[in-house]
Amino acid sequence: MRDPYLILGVPKGATAADIKKAFRRLAKKYHPDQSTEPKAKEKFSEASAAYEILGDEKKRGAFDRGEIDAEGKPKFQGFEGFGGGADPRRAGAGAGAEHFEFNFGGRPGRGGAQGFDPGDIFADLFGGRAGARQPGGQAHAPVRGEDVQASVSVGLADSVHGAKARVSLPTGRDLEISVPAGIEEGKQIRLKGQGQPSPQGGPPGDAIVTVHIAKHPFFRVEGRDIRLDLPITLYEAVLGAKVNVPTLENPVELGIPAGSNGARTLRLRGKGLPDGKSGRGDLLVSLKIVLPDDAKDDLESLARTLAGKYAYDPRKGLS
Repeated sequence: MRDPYLILGVPKGATAADIKKAFRRLAKKYHPDQSTEPKAKEKFSEASAAYEILGDEKKRGAFDRGEIDAEGKPKFQGFEGFGGGADPRRAGAGAGAEHFEFNFGGRPGRGGAQGFDPGDIFADLFGGRAGARQPGGQAHAPVRGEDVQASVSVGLADSVHGAKARVSLPTGRDLEISVPAGIEEGKQIRLKGQGQPSPQGGPPGDAIVTVHIAKHPFFRVEGRDIRLDLPITLYEAVLGAKVNVPTLENPVELGIPAGSNGARTLRLRGKGLPDGKSGRGDLLVSLKIVLPDDAKDDLESLARTLAGKYAYDPRKGLS
């Protein structure tokens, strides 16, 4: 293992505060649950091991005096008086050397009398209590709770202008959420902290709400445009007229040109759906000629007259 001072990027005379600050920076950058850096796991483990040494005053002193190596293992061979049957923790006692006890056992994550625990830093960095430690002493941030999935349905007009909607979450909570203006079918809204609680005391998960747009009784969505089948009378089609047409806001007046055929499409610009560029699509109005129910005899008479005088084939070109 490399020199822990080099790993943390601090000089040998660095203060305890400087060492802690350096480790916090590296832990936040390389933590496996947070980082997208290459080899983040290896770099995080290396920084944690270095801080195990330098973050504990007793271990740091032992390392600086050459009594332990960069992995925290005692260097007994250099102690005077170490021989067969001697207690390695008292090595060199007969030569007047300092009596130093290497306390690397005990409860995982707590080193010696200093009460050193890198997990305290993870609690500061990632919230909640310190996470469990893996074999080898590596600390991890507490696991966050699981995300939950939910859905909500809004009307077409509400999807354009935005609205409030109530959603029921798998956690048992009912929330009122804000649906942003211009949202599209199938888009998702993330509700921070509204998911399942963490089993380890970490932050809760999120709620992911999928937005569905309810089918409109007479508007059909076609990309950014919407289409409306508009019923008109025979005489409105023949003579022309001005009629009121519903939109996603208020009705507007539409001019029907004289001599309009059925299925002719008229366009009302800017009355469709938002296009994401501060503009909107159009409302496409398809004319549908509807005959009166109580004028059968007159219509038949008119039709026979027209058939005899103005015979034509509207399907010409289809065969």
